[in-house]
Amino acid sequence: MNNVQGTGPVRPAQPVRVVIVDDHAIFRSGLKADLDANIQVVGEAATVEQAIAVIAHERPEVVLLDVHLPGGLGGGGREVIAGSATLLGSTKFLALSVSDAAEDVVAVIRAGARGYVTKTISGAEITDAVFRVAGGDAVFSPRLAGFVLDAFGTAPADIADDELDRLSARELEVMRLIARGYSYKEVAKELFISIKTVETHVSAVLRKLQLSSRHELTKWAAERRLL
Repeated sequence: MNNVQGTGPVRPAQPVRVVIVDDHAIFRSGLKADLDANIQVVGEAATVEQAIAVIAHERPEVVLLDVHLPGGLGGGGREVIAGSATLLGSTKFLALSVSDAAEDVVAVIRAGARGYVTKTISGAEITDAVFRVAGGDAVFSPRLAGFVLDAFGTAPADIADDELDRLSARELEVMRLIARGYSYKEVAKELFISIKTVETHVSAVLRKLQLSSRHELTKWAAERRLL
């Protein structure tokens, strides 16, 4: 997963307040050093209990959450989200883990996380993911998005002919890649077009389908088994 625009993360007007939850202090230190200056780390935690307490106290906009954590009842990241359930309306959880196992991805998304990325991505990419989650998007490393679609894309809905007829062949290609979690830069590379052209197609797709975000587009495509 790369940045949305291809030239760096889209910086919000105000700093994004973040709590980092990971049981390895050296990873937390390295992550803080790699994050954009417009991300304000307001707390850290290494265990389930510490995480729930820090999140309740700081009420961050985004929690970068490892999936496997010591403490609690053994539920790890899922238990942290459950213990912070009253804040889910204002605090968004982004899972950040070495694990790319389907069961881990689906478990934390079911618990309420807004995205899941692996620790193999760069600091700039994590920064971009934080900004996007804070802005309301659901963010996944491309390979992991398929697990979520398989788990939540249940019975196919009837596809009205006029829905797909509104889209050109190129817009349909772009829609499918965006819905799978690809960034604009990745779509441009895959289809051999410019990032600006991708942006134009995405705007057209959202307008024609009367959707307002990538998250809604992913849900729309999954319900229709278009991925």
